[in-house]
Amino acid sequence: MKIDILSLFPEMFKGPLEASIVGKAIESKIIDVDITNYRDFTNNKQRHVDDYPYGGGAGMLLQAQPIFDALDYVETKNGGLGNVILLDPAGRQFNQKVAQELSAKEHLTFICGHYEGYDERIRERVTDEISLGDYILTGGELGAMVIIDATARLLQGTLGNEESAPGDSFSSGLLEYPQYTRPASYRGMNVPDVLISGNHQKIDQWREYESLKRTYLRRPDLLVGLELTEQQQQILQDIKNKFEK
Repeated sequence: MKIDILSLFPEMFKGPLEASIVGKAIESKIIDVDITNYRDFTNNKQRHVDDYPYGGGAGMLLQAQPIFDALDYVETKNGGLGNVILLDPAGRQFNQKVAQELSAKEHLTFICGHYEGYDERIRERVTDEISLGDYILTGGELGAMVIIDATARLLQGTLGNEESAPGDSFSSGLLEYPQYTRPASYRGMNVPDVLISGNHQKIDQWREYESLKRTYLRRPDLLVGLELTEQQQQILQDIKNKFEK
């Protein structure tokens, strides 16, 4: 996957993109990341990329010209832009489903904004607007890092264990079941007997139950509209009967 990032602060990506899973994905050439500083494309001597909004108002707006010219540069260099993603509070909220959708793309281009907002004309070059949630960050860099990390780990070859990603929380629409490792007993806290029983059928049943229970108790909103099997519906009803008393 090709990933291009337009940012005023390329140095912010240096550590996060070189470490852990994303760093390994770059090293293994699973993803190819380029960062373009759109300040290099401004036409004014002061190298400003922002200006006051027409009609007045607080703050400064990111100008269209540096972004357009930076996008033209990236497009010429790569023969295209792929999906152009604007990090913006007005965009659709990022979640695991969106990460899975993006992981199927061959090329992603991120526009990381700063200041009060964007000149509206920048949206003419955008194919997708994404927000991390209902809060405001100083710029789009952190949002781009989160999306790249969540997306890259879904690409084949990124994770050492290819079964890891499908079992993650949200991949099935549910929260992940509790997990344990050695020792089996620690400070009076014991691993559930079923997990060390060797009975894989019972282990699978326990995990499904615990996943549904955790989701119901912690994030019931995830269950709204979620398609469950008849067996899962029965398990969920048993959980509700138990905890609603």
